[in-house]
Amino acid sequence: MWKIAVGFIAFAALALFVISKAGDKVDMSGEKHGGDTTTHEAAPAAAPK
Repeated sequence: MWKIAVGFIAFAALALFVISKAGDKVDMSGEKHGGDTTTHEAAPAAAPK
């Protein structure tokens, strides 16, 4: 039984380490709908020639 607990703690520590190293690349805020789904700026429209 103690091996399961040690394995869980090791896996959780590894997961937290990987998530912390990802930085801003991982969005943990949940589902997004509508205009909130994009995180990049819209490209400016090209000027007509």
